[in-house]
Amino acid sequence: MGISGSNSVAVAAIQMISSPDVQDNLRQAGELIEAAAASGARLISLPEYFCFMGQGDLQKLEIKEQPGVGPIQEFLSAQARRHGIWLAGGTLPLACPDPGRVFNTTFVYGPDGQSVARYDKIHLFNFQRGAEAYDESIAIRPGDSVRAFDAPWGRVGLSVCYDLRFPELYRALGQVDLILVPAAFTYTTGKAHWELLLRARAIENQCYVLAAAQGGHHPNGRRTWGHSMLVDPWGEIVEVLADGPGVVSGTIEPERLAQVRASLPALRHRVL
Repeated sequence: MGISGSNSVAVAAIQMISSPDVQDNLRQAGELIEAAAASGARLISLPEYFCFMGQGDLQKLEIKEQPGVGPIQEFLSAQARRHGIWLAGGTLPLACPDPGRVFNTTFVYGPDGQSVARYDKIHLFNFQRGAEAYDESIAIRPGDSVRAFDAPWGRVGLSVCYDLRFPELYRALGQVDLILVPAAFTYTTGKAHWELLLRARAIENQCYVLAAAQGGHHPNGRRTWGHSMLVDPWGEIVEVLADGPGVVSGTIEPERLAQVRASLPALRHRVL
């Protein structure tokens, strides 16, 4: 299903600096969602780990939820229903068959508050440079399949943070009109590669990319890159927020998608 009609749709990415306090994170997310919805956004995305950035990897297990049950999912459902929006809930720790780990899961909710899509992050971040080290596999079990969903204005592909480095994931989605990339890129890797990768994914898939990020110094000592942004199908940045909490807004334009795909029909020229 491609984007249809001549009407554009307003979208927004929420940028946060999440902490170990779940309730405070939900409060801040609610305020930013309300501001984005009030400005006219019909689809809103939260960043990865929007609900919790703890002191240690295994703390995620303390707040894990079962599918369809729990205060974080209830919050997301209520926000979508209250504002009549499509809400991509960043990620939250979801119970998995491995009792020592969780899925890092995106849930998407429709305007009626019902869950319409779920994606478990496939690629797990691992980075080591001097004293800076990360290994998501300590507490997270990878998902095993790609996910997209149909909205009234087009098809939306799901991905999370480190997935951005694997273009084959986006090819596996098929043709989409919008890609969501909730993220918590580190300052080091974000400064080097974030914008470059987002623009590349938009260009090669000839679609919009909406990236909601963590952006700033967190209470746990971590520093995230921020620079939440909306990128258009030609790779141009529509709007960006460097750091700090806030909202990045823009519109998905059917005419822009059609123009790019018609003038440079790369998707039709694929051989492999």
